[in-house]
Amino acid sequence: MSKPASDIEIAQAATLRPIIELAQDRLGIGAEHLEPYGHDKAKLSFDYIKGLESRDNGRLILVTAITPTPAGEGKTTTTVGLGDALNRIGRKTLICLREPSLGPSFGVKGGAAGGGHAQIVPMEDINLHFTGDFHAIGVANNLLAAMVDNHVYWGNAHGIDERRVTWRRVVDMNDRALRSIVNSLGGVANGFPRQDGFDITVASEVMAIFCLATDIDDLKRRLGNIIVAHTRQRTPVTARDLNAEGSMAALLKDAIKPNLVQTLENNPAFVHGGPFANIAHGCNSVLATSSALRMADYVVTEAGFGADLGAEKFFNIKCRKAGLSPDAVVIVATIRALKMHGGVARDDLAREDVAAVRRGFANLQRHIGNVARFGVPAVVSVNRFSADTDAEVRSLLDLCAAEGVRCVEATHWANGGAGAVDLAETVVELAESGTADFRPLYPDDMPLEEKIRTIARQIYRADDIDVPAAISRQLAELDDTAAGSWPVCMAKTQYSFSTDPSLKAAPTGFTIPLREVRVSAGAEFLVVVTGAIMTMPGLPRVPAADNIGVDSRGRISGLF
Repeated sequence: MSKPASDIEIAQAATLRPIIELAQDRLGIGAEHLEPYGHDKAKLSFDYIKGLESRDNGRLILVTAITPTPAGEGKTTTTVGLGDALNRIGRKTLICLREPSLGPSFGVKGGAAGGGHAQIVPMEDINLHFTGDFHAIGVANNLLAAMVDNHVYWGNAHGIDERRVTWRRVVDMNDRALRSIVNSLGGVANGFPRQDGFDITVASEVMAIFCLATDIDDLKRRLGNIIVAHTRQRTPVTARDLNAEGSMAALLKDAIKPNLVQTLENNPAFVHGGPFANIAHGCNSVLATSSALRMADYVVTEAGFGADLGAEKFFNIKCRKAGLSPDAVVIVATIRALKMHGGVARDDLAREDVAAVRRGFANLQRHIGNVARFGVPAVVSVNRFSADTDAEVRSLLDLCAAEGVRCVEATHWANGGAGAVDLAETVVELAESGTADFRPLYPDDMPLEEKIRTIARQIYRADDIDVPAAISRQLAELDDTAAGSWPVCMAKTQYSFSTDPSLKAAPTGFTIPLREVRVSAGAEFLVVVTGAIMTMPGLPRVPAADNIGVDSRGRISGLF
């Protein structure tokens, strides 16, 4: 029996349409409005985006998932399969995804272009350098860092306290050695030594700004508002004080244009921006989503990791900031992942265990309840594996029915859009039912500490939050500023509702310890760091990079 083709082999065997031809045929976009990167990638011009403003919005569908496990859930795969299926049933649909980070691509998670026969292509380009957006974001971030140190070196006219420089450098790679460093060693000519550190690019405020900005002017405004340091009198110093926003925006002027690619079934997709959902806000760019909504009947997008992280931030940050109102939610689950939440070891997942499915359902049940708090109807999509038994699937269908939620099996990994037609028809039924009544979890004027507590109690189901006195004072002071009306972006492990990644399913009886609050004045939200979460991940013991290579013809292997 031959070995099934890998994701990259399936992608490399695909027949891609020239992107200019696809855009004209499927979206009515003239070649003059596209900036091609080769034959299969293109950026959409700002002139075209501006011309879309008079059009009505299509329907917005969010794809989210249960708490991730090593067994895999397939959220991106489902997003692509659902988009293909909606096009199959006659709904003009655009897919909106984030760009993959090189850290996970060479680390443990692999790429983020979907899988099997539900992928966006060219898969290798998308998972590697793509159109260079992340490099531009990293360089813009690090230009600002260089300008901060340069300002101090040449006289420090703004009186920056070297002990209170908060702007960190970034790199788009998991590199634990850079989490905490000392820079400017080697003598007077190299500046003033101080403790510093790196974050991964996708956790940076520049990435958040990039994904929330509505145009170049908004981008420059937000970049200028970035707080880089404080004086000895605790007065904030911004990127605008250093005259940095213009040069940063110049580095980002091409990157901020949405990237158009296609699925294996030659359906259009925007892939743009890429903040992590465990340490950032986890959604693709507002520009891509808002443009797509004016170009299609349906837009299918995803939010990273489980619904407690990505979906919560999609609703409370992206939708709030961009004025979006989703029409339906798809919650992705697998029998394998539910069994892991039910206590089954990864090596035993092939054995039938209906009882474990029932135990693990507690995790899905909590996510279903959380999505309902936002007033958007949901359907559960079972991303079916060949080892799943009929009894296990029937058990899940019955459990979902008892919660009053539809549950649909989907086989898009193996069958592409044809395997998600039932899911697409259910999504259309929900989205066109008029039952969506979207509302954020908390109002703008709620005190910041209460916003954090509301997320912890209502989404994570924690007993409370543990707030050190210094952070409580910081939040109280911020309440009296413009930041008091901002949403909060929780940085928390993706592997549990709690801050302990070992607590699976639906843990109770825990608190959420707050470790740090970062003011993202350009993104206009607060980043709340909890537990032991790191804003610079590390590579695993055996990184995916061990298996990635390229042959003499330049053909990539080992990506997944």
